[in-house]
Amino acid sequence: MPANLPNGSFPASAAVTLGLSQKQLRRDGIVTVSRGLRLPLHSTGTVIEHLRGYTDLDPGCCLCHTSAARVHQVSLPSFLEEDWRIHLARPSEAWKPRRRNVVGHQLTFKPGEVVVVDGVRVTSPARTWLDLAQRMSIDDLVAAGDSIVCSHGPDHPVPREPMATIDQLKAMVSAHPGMRGVRKARLALDLIRVGADSPQESLMRLALINAGLAEPVLNHVIYNEWGQPAVWPDAAYVREKVSLQYDGGHHGEPEQYRRDIKRQALTERLGWQEVRVARADLEGDRPAVVDKVRRAFKPSIELAGGALRSAI
Repeated sequence: MPANLPNGSFPASAAVTLGLSQKQLRRDGIVTVSRGLRLPLHSTGTVIEHLRGYTDLDPGCCLCHTSAARVHQVSLPSFLEEDWRIHLARPSEAWKPRRRNVVGHQLTFKPGEVVVVDGVRVTSPARTWLDLAQRMSIDDLVAAGDSIVCSHGPDHPVPREPMATIDQLKAMVSAHPGMRGVRKARLALDLIRVGADSPQESLMRLALINAGLAEPVLNHVIYNEWGQPAVWPDAAYVREKVSLQYDGGHHGEPEQYRRDIKRQALTERLGWQEVRVARADLEGDRPAVVDKVRRAFKPSIELAGGALRSAI
C-alpha cells in the first residue's frame, strides 16, 4: 500500500491522487463503508479522520448532531454514545444526504453555526448542543452544556479553555425560537455552570440541588498554609468546608488510588472533609450522594450550634 494512505476514510475518487491502483482499492485491507467511500481496515485515525471522507464526498454537507458532538468531545448520554450512525446535514433548500449508515438532515444555519475543524465542516459546539436538545433529557443537556463551557484557570493542574460560553449558548437559543427542543434548552440553560469536567460531576451537582441542598461551588481551590493552591475539589461547600471528589473508573488503578489517598489526607489536614462519590452514588430515585453530603454537614452544623450555645 502507498505510504500516504489516509489514516481514516477517503473518497474512492481520490485513489489516483493517493497513488492507489484500482486493484489495490479492491484489496481486503480496504473496506467500503458507504457508496464511493473507503476506509483502511486497520485504520487508527481519530474520530474526525474517520468521518472526513463523508464531507469530502459532498462539500455542501457538514457533520452535525452526535457526529459533531464526538468531534468537539461534547458529553453525550450512554444511549447516544452507543449510536454510531453518521449525522450529515445539508442546507434546508437541498436534499437530505442519503447513504448507508447515515442520518440525513436539512438544517438552516445562521452565520458562524458551521465551523471548520481540521479541514472538516462541522456544526459549532453551541449549535450542536441546541440540535441535540430534542433527544436529551434536561439533566443530560445540562451535562452536555457543562462540557462545552467548562474552563479552568492557569493555576489549575489541567488548564482548559471553553468551547463556547454560557452567553453564546443563550444567544444560540435566542436565534432559533421555533426550533424543536428549544424549550428544554431554555430550562437547561439556567442549570449550566462552568467548572464540571465530566457528566458525572454535572449529575452529582444536579442530584444535590434536586434534593433541596444548596448548590456546591465549582472551580474552588483549597490553599495550603503558605497560600499556595493545594487541592482542586470537583465541587465544594465552602462554608461547611466539605470537598466533593468524583471517583471515575480509573480511580481503582493502583497509582491513582495512592494519589487519591494522599489528596484526601492533605484535604483533611487543611481542615476540610472529603466526600468521595462513585457512579453508584448517583443512581436511583434517591441517590446515595445526598445522604453522604448530609452526613458530612452534621459535624459543621453541630459545631455551629455549640458555638451559639456558648455565646448564649
